[in-house]
Amino acid sequence: MHTAPTSTSNHESESGSEPTPDAVKTNLAGHSAPVITPAGTPADELLAVLGTTIEPELLVQALTHRSFSHEHPGAANYERLEFLGDAVLELVSTETLYRLHPDMNEGQLAKMRAKAVSEEALSKIAREKLQVGPYILLGNGEAEDGGADKSSILCDIVESLIGATFVQHGIDEARAMIHRLIDDTLEEVSHEGPALDWKTSLTVKAHQMGLEDPQYRMAVAGPEYGQTFTARAVLPDNDEVLGTGSGTSKRKAQLAAAQDAWKTLDARGPRRSKRS
Repeated sequence: MHTAPTSTSNHESESGSEPTPDAVKTNLAGHSAPVITPAGTPADELLAVLGTTIEPELLVQALTHRSFSHEHPGAANYERLEFLGDAVLELVSTETLYRLHPDMNEGQLAKMRAKAVSEEALSKIAREKLQVGPYILLGNGEAEDGGADKSSILCDIVESLIGATFVQHGIDEARAMIHRLIDDTLEEVSHEGPALDWKTSLTVKAHQMGLEDPQYRMAVAGPEYGQTFTARAVLPDNDEVLGTGSGTSKRKAQLAAAQDAWKTLDARGPRRSKRS
């Protein structure tokens, strides 16, 4: 069973035996509690599954949630790496689908890509392939709230690890790692046909029922380090709220709202006349 990297306090470090240089992979910048990762521990298993190497400081950053950074000022979190990894993942998945499906048009390719790199797909990779939950550094509140198994955080972690690999090794190594992680997912969605993401599905459903394109009204709450976005999918002609959703980003909130709204419309039956 995987165990999390151990975080020891100053008091523990002073009273116990000092770790050897080879055992100490990194110290979080500006944080007095070193993250100890002895050679041969599950951290090596994580890198083995990724099929790459990531220098210790960069690896710790890729696994550090912003809630941990908020509680430990100076500890860099994964958000910049996630931003980079998201772009690299989109590039590699796009070029792969483009090469594998020369007869598909842009819309079909985009829908398959959306499903292959969705929060659902990436969080499944994080849980089942990487089993990365125990490695994530979380603030106390986020940890108590089950953050290590939240799909949104697990999805972010996959992207941040891709970003870290790109930073250290460049596009070729990152591409190889991405293929190891998502090629089977790309194969699955290829057999499902032009799989629709929820926002596209909702638009199609609305058109079938003679309705206007749904719009998304956004709200945000919480501190800067832990904002929660809430989206409402509404019909613009009468401001009817079809569905609501929340998430750690605007995109994730809108996808959740679209899913809720699609189910609302689907329950009404196949068609109804467009309101004047």
